[in-house]
Amino acid sequence: MEECISVFDMLKIGVGPSSSHTLGPWRGAERFLNELREENILSKVIRIKVDLFGSLSLTGKGHATDLAVMLGLTGADPEYIPIDSIDRTISEIKKNKQLHLAGERMIAFDMETDIVFNKNFLPFHSNGFTFTAYTPDSEYESTFYSIGGGFVVKEERANAIKKEAIKCAFPFPIQNAVELLDYTVNENKSISEIVYENEKSMRTEENIHSELMRIWNTMLECMYIGCHSEGILPGGLNVRRRAFDMHQNLIGLANYSNPQEWLETIRKTEVKFRQILKWVSCFALAVNEVNASLGRVVTAPTNGSAGVIPAVLMYYMVIENHQASEKEIKQFLMVAGEIGSIFKKGATISAAMGGCQAEIGVSSAMAAGALCELMGGSPAQVLMAAEIAMEHHLGMTCDPIGGLVQIPCIERNTMGAIKAINAAELALETDPKNAKVPLDKVINTMWETAKDMNTKYKETSEGGLAISVNMADC
Repeated sequence: MEECISVFDMLKIGVGPSSSHTLGPWRGAERFLNELREENILSKVIRIKVDLFGSLSLTGKGHATDLAVMLGLTGADPEYIPIDSIDRTISEIKKNKQLHLAGERMIAFDMETDIVFNKNFLPFHSNGFTFTAYTPDSEYESTFYSIGGGFVVKEERANAIKKEAIKCAFPFPIQNAVELLDYTVNENKSISEIVYENEKSMRTEENIHSELMRIWNTMLECMYIGCHSEGILPGGLNVRRRAFDMHQNLIGLANYSNPQEWLETIRKTEVKFRQILKWVSCFALAVNEVNASLGRVVTAPTNGSAGVIPAVLMYYMVIENHQASEKEIKQFLMVAGEIGSIFKKGATISAAMGGCQAEIGVSSAMAAGALCELMGGSPAQVLMAAEIAMEHHLGMTCDPIGGLVQIPCIERNTMGAIKAINAAELALETDPKNAKVPLDKVINTMWETAKDMNTKYKETSEGGLAISVNMADC
């Protein structure tokens, strides 16, 4: 049976820098608190130990995994936590060696000894982490796996799902691109219309509208913040923010006071080819510089690739269609979310499992397909656009220097965005009947490539640029 994945599963609001290494462990900590409540032992806990395994251990410091689990154990929600409170909360835990468990009671917690980095990999998945809660007379242990894009599973539950028929409430359950295309033909609907029908089986139209717009407004605000923030990114690489200077050169002496006015102002700027390239790059840089500084972003489908989709949608809004409004925004996000879900079902969206092709490659495919539909592409052309974008990311490794989501991650978002636009244009100029590589074939190829890829190129910082360029060089 088909797995039902909502657009809102693929596009989540959270805190940077990583969906698999920050958001996932944070959500895992929240789930652990719920388990303690269910076991009626939360009020008895006197200590909690966290073991991080595999990729979470190897790049956990640079991805703020240790900070994420602490914040999750306090009961804070990554979607709503005031960003300016994060540093204060972490500083208090470090200084006092105490943690406000679930926001209810203080327990002793020393992050130097209570968070353990284990370089060995657990068999089920490379992003494993275990919580152990101690009471005066017992202990309770639970292991989770962060499988990419903020998704968290337990091994026993994942195996149970495989053995059971998954009942899907969607009127149009979709497992692959062929099924999606068949629905569009048989129902005479666009991809976004098929997705909308599925979403309506789970939510009201008002809720779908408000949540999609909340996602877009978070993206817009993230671009706005990134374009208006200067300085050095945290982490020790001394990476200077570039979106600020690039934006200043592009926007000039314009007057505006909020993100929407800013968008309208950009529509009035010069749009020669070089300026378009710079604007798209600027939008993508802005998002991932915010992400690198533990800011709020939309996981799309991951935090490391969070800049591609907003950059391409913003491109459409300020360059291609000045009349674009909420209708086009929702259409874009629904198509992008569905394409992302097909990749998740057929391959992976976790760099720890598939390298950067699983993050930047998937986000570029999502953006390409979504843009293609907005530009008038048929469903077949939309899927072709997604295929073209991924085809030219196959084999891309994940090798972050210092385990930080900065080099080469931030720049890769600009490349993913530009490739997405190019892929959409190529698809629009091509008869789908002449396509040689179906989207499902490239998804399968991506997964086979991921399985063949050496582990050191899968978000471990043990290969590639991560060892060719060390912290001392920066």
